[in-house]
Amino acid sequence: MRTLICGSLAYDTIMVFPGQFKQHILPEQIHILNVAFLVPEMRREFGGTAGNIAYNLKLLEDDPVIMATVGDDFGSYQQWLDQHGMSNTHVTSVPGSYTAQAFITTDHDDNQITAFHPGAMNHSHVNSVRDAKEIDIAIIAPDGRDGMFLHARECFEAGIPFMFDPGQGLPMFNGEELLQFIDMADYLAVNDYEAQLLQEKTGLTLEQLAGKVNALIVTLGAQGSHIYADGQRYVIPCVEATSVVDPTGCGDAYRAGLLYGISRHWDWPSIGRLAATLGAIKISSNGAQNHKASRTEIEDIYTRALMKEVVATEKTQA
Repeated sequence: MRTLICGSLAYDTIMVFPGQFKQHILPEQIHILNVAFLVPEMRREFGGTAGNIAYNLKLLEDDPVIMATVGDDFGSYQQWLDQHGMSNTHVTSVPGSYTAQAFITTDHDDNQITAFHPGAMNHSHVNSVRDAKEIDIAIIAPDGRDGMFLHARECFEAGIPFMFDPGQGLPMFNGEELLQFIDMADYLAVNDYEAQLLQEKTGLTLEQLAGKVNALIVTLGAQGSHIYADGQRYVIPCVEATSVVDPTGCGDAYRAGLLYGISRHWDWPSIGRLAATLGAIKISSNGAQNHKASRTEIEDIYTRALMKEVVATEKTQA
């Protein structure tokens, strides 16, 4: 199956401050803030919504098609894509720009200070969905504002079913604009915070929003997820992870599972279970694209999760 992923490719530079921000930021002096943190630990990761989702689909031996814009500094990321068999056919370089990147500083209490530079992502509208052939399903993930509008409209006009995943880009749009996206989309995916913000902006309840699409998916972190479809709410439990290391990219891993299952017309509990399985695999590794699992290993974890659900159901019924 060919899945078109319209979103960002980005570098994530993650720095760890071994102290606490609160010991260095004085509330009464916040108006003249000028602080520096010594960060002895730093790593640079490959990220961005499109890259993260594609990476997880490749683990499932699927055929992701990335559509994104990048800058002059994309060389090392390109090598990573080549190494993992991810095509750059619809990755467009914007001369004189940087690839999108986030600079994240985390303290001992897991508080974060992040600076994000969109760079070439702001030019995502130079790409066109019309140039991608034989697409079965698409996702419009956080990207440049104009590009998100264009790609959603092109998918709709071409009859390509797509998932709208506003993510961190949600604040860029007002309620009317968000409803335009949702009216064109077949599926809508948000986390619990985004779900609340979406309701406030549109003035609609979750049930009303779910009525506009084939399925509304709301992820709830450690509490699992809910899928509103077929006039009901499916409660999807978390899949137990071997360890909890880093949640970065878990949402993108989850969405890869959704896209894989939807494109194969699975039932919603099975789709949700696969999505949760990929999230559990991802959370056991640092970064968004460092986890490794063969398709067989993914199937094994999925099957064990299914058996646990069956046992739990039988105990409840007993």
